[in-house]
Amino acid sequence: MDLVDLKTFIKVAETGSFSAAAEQMHVTQPAVSKRLANLEQTFSTPLIERLPRNARLTEAGKLLKVRAEHIIREVENTQTLIQNLHENVGGTLSIATSHHIGLHRLPEQIRRFVRDYPDVDFDLRFLASEEAEQAVLNGDVEAALMTLPDTQNPLLHYHPLWQDDLKFVVSNEHPLSSRPHPKLEDLTCYRAILPATHTITFQKISTIFQQHQLQLRSSIPTNYLETIKMMVSVGLGWSVLPESMLDNSLCLLEINQPLKRELGVIHDNRRTLSKAARAFLNQVNR
Repeated sequence: MDLVDLKTFIKVAETGSFSAAAEQMHVTQPAVSKRLANLEQTFSTPLIERLPRNARLTEAGKLLKVRAEHIIREVENTQTLIQNLHENVGGTLSIATSHHIGLHRLPEQIRRFVRDYPDVDFDLRFLASEEAEQAVLNGDVEAALMTLPDTQNPLLHYHPLWQDDLKFVVSNEHPLSSRPHPKLEDLTCYRAILPATHTITFQKISTIFQQHQLQLRSSIPTNYLETIKMMVSVGLGWSVLPESMLDNSLCLLEINQPLKRELGVIHDNRRTLSKAARAFLNQVNR
């Protein structure tokens, strides 16, 4: 049984698509099909149902997926343990980060890390926090820096690093900018510009409105806070942004509604961290 065959099978199971799996693994679709055929020949049973619109696991495939994920983790953990015996910190370090953290919190950290550990091939991937969490669970990256969710997955370790104070903002020309004591209900009269509804930040904002039995007006969704800031500054609506992003292009609304989010790092409890990952996490913890 080939480990690459197992990894290919897992990727097809995760994506539900041969073409998506091929794209993510940077191989051709026939190569993916061949590896799946190898596995099915090894076990003498179908593992994937080839449906017109997606690929679905058979009962044997569901059983293999669980075992295959365990096998891959054990092999990778063993490789990491052996590599960690060497004093030198090297190899490839794959880290996921949200765009906001990557742009505003990490530059100096990365600059120091690549200076102190020149033998590490630093692989930084920009993902939404929810995608970054899934990438850690899938084993695509060793760790992720992201907005920490209120509900935590027991398979993951969550370590808070920073706290973002979130503020309600509009443009300097927005009707609410001249109101001396705006209230939360005043925002419901105007369009919002917020992250997508599935994001952690949106859920925190939405919860506040639900607690006050207020309805959010339809928003323009975008997950890039820098884009949100620009759209607010030109008068397209109101939003909620980290206090650290506020400047003269925005008007702060003094709404008496504390709102915070925690930013931090996560990694998989089932995996052994490489020396490079441990060195990076020690640095961001300073």
